[in-house]
Amino acid sequence: MIDDTAIAPGEVVAKSGMGAFATELSTHTHRWVADEPVAVGGSDIGPGPYDMLLAALGSCTVMTMKMVAARENIPLEGVRIRLRHDRDHARDCDHCDAPEAKIEAVFRRITLHGDLSDAQRARMLEIADKCPVHRTLTGTLHVHTALAGDAE
Repeated sequence: MIDDTAIAPGEVVAKSGMGAFATELSTHTHRWVADEPVAVGGSDIGPGPYDMLLAALGSCTVMTMKMVAARENIPLEGVRIRLRHDRDHARDCDHCDAPEAKIEAVFRRITLHGDLSDAQRARMLEIADKCPVHRTLTGTLHVHTALAGDAE
């Protein structure tokens, strides 16, 4: 098990040792498991990495829309979002530089519940693209990787 006291708020620790691919994930207050499906050699005892990526985007989108709806008195009763990750070939992309390139794509389909006007629905759709996770994924993201000491 990961020592909770060593995990700072805002930090996630991923640790192997639960089978071929299963990974223990911890924050300073939560624990869960990620894994790969059996079809690719995992045990399927938890969601896969892309499932969690989509879940992060979906949950952030819902939270952001609900927050803005409450602040702007929009009668949003609920939100349901279906997300899917896929890889598109460059031939389907009108803004790709290399013809042999593949691009990653997320498809997000939002259902709004409540007695919303067309303008309010449009506002909620606009807000969906402003959630922090969406901005991170579509902005300039740098992942900085370094080896830690063996004791960590």
